[in-house]
Amino acid sequence: MKVEVIHLRAPDETEVREVALAEAIAGKGIEGDRYFFAEGARPGLALTLIEGDVVREAGLAPGSTHRQLTVTGTGLNDLVGKKFRVGAIECYGVMLCEPCLHLQQMTRPGIIKELVHRAGLNADILTDGSISVGDEVVEL
Repeated sequence: MKVEVIHLRAPDETEVREVALAEAIAGKGIEGDRYFFAEGARPGLALTLIEGDVVREAGLAPGSTHRQLTVTGTGLNDLVGKKFRVGAIECYGVMLCEPCLHLQQMTRPGIIKELVHRAGLNADILTDGSISVGDEVVEL
């Protein structure tokens, strides 16, 4: 898998924005994103990933799922409970990022049922570093 696109949304913004590079801080999240916690992120809130094919198959616009990283390929679900690398940073797959009512309100009715067990991965960031479009996502 590879990072296809990076979407961030600052706490004071209503829309996500696409960026080519993001700074990951261990235990805290992605700098400049609404889920960056200076005091430390709760488990699984530091990084979210989704497979690009899932987004396209659901007919959703890029970034509409509000996951930070959209990746090419498949296999995100297999990373639950495992360490993996995104570019140079190490991460830990905490749990599936299941679709919620908020996602359905932002997109369209029925999306929850369509995306059950396919809506992405919640992960912890274990080491500091940069994430760039094109970085490989590899299980360790």
